[in-house]
Amino acid sequence: MRRPLKHHNKNQDPFQQLPDDVVLLILTKLSSTSSSPPHFLNILLTCKRLNRLSLHPIVLSKAGPKVLAVKPQNWSETSHRFLKRCVNAGNIDACYTLGMILFYCLQNRRSGLSLIAKAAMKMHAPALYSLAVIQFNGSGGTKQDKDLRAGVALSLRASLLGHIDALRELGHCLQDGYGIKQNVTEGRRLLVQANMRELVFVLRALMLDSPSRAASSCQGRLLCLKNMTVPPLISANVYNMNLTVPDVHPANGFLREWFESGRGKLDDGLRLCAHIGCGRAETRPHEFRRCSVCGKVNYCSRGCQSLDWKLRHKTECSPELWFNENNGGGGVNMENDMVVAHNAAV
Repeated sequence: MRRPLKHHNKNQDPFQQLPDDVVLLILTKLSSTSSSPPHFLNILLTCKRLNRLSLHPIVLSKAGPKVLAVKPQNWSETSHRFLKRCVNAGNIDACYTLGMILFYCLQNRRSGLSLIAKAAMKMHAPALYSLAVIQFNGSGGTKQDKDLRAGVALSLRASLLGHIDALRELGHCLQDGYGIKQNVTEGRRLLVQANMRELVFVLRALMLDSPSRAASSCQGRLLCLKNMTVPPLISANVYNMNLTVPDVHPANGFLREWFESGRGKLDDGLRLCAHIGCGRAETRPHEFRRCSVCGKVNYCSRGCQSLDWKLRHKTECSPELWFNENNGGGGVNMENDMVVAHNAAV
């Protein structure tokens, strides 16, 4: 006897007929391209099926940095659990973001450092550079915990992955003989290379924003770039890196907003890095380097000092007598950074 044919209900939702694999593929794409956490988290409120599949490890492992960009004012135990869930799913950006928050904001140094190191082992360039800064400063420990050679090695690995701040830091180390044998010529070549990469990024951004306006306003710079003789670098790998400058990582934005909003309070004598795109805070008094000209600003690295000099501090800095509380070891060589600023302005 033949079985009667089943008639499809015309009112049935077509979405419910999609297999889970297809829905997971769509959600994975959304999690990696969403521009903010609400754009992705609103999916969880749509229906029970999307709520269940959106928290699948495959989806969480592909979540992009902008999905993980929690605002300090919205930080809660729920946010913490969501980031931990992404970490357990194997999300490298979540490892770095949560590691930075734990290390600098929540002062859980051991867990934070472990997560940053976990991301660095997966060749995450910002994590490698952050570890380099921690090694240069001995963050979370004493002044004797500084490991300059490890900082240089980590900066080199991050620069080979296209991290421009790491490339600039490596150039300063070579130029000053800081943690590595001094080589002024090679150091300056790396600094010029870092500035050229920034210039290319700015020109590309202008062309995408308004091609006609960018072509007229940047014609001189394009001609200069075309006729510029690129100096040889330490290796072809450094020269062939991707010519794009990544945006400031959401983790760094979280750090600065955390302290500036008053959500987190620094202990007496501790200071923030003056570079607006950094957000790192001292873990002990006099950890960061101080401007040797005015003595009013502090920096966690030579890279941050160089960027802030070009963006802001060059117009504000003025010589002033001040007492060096760090026994002569906290100053920054401004002459080197004036060379960098001049090269960037070409």
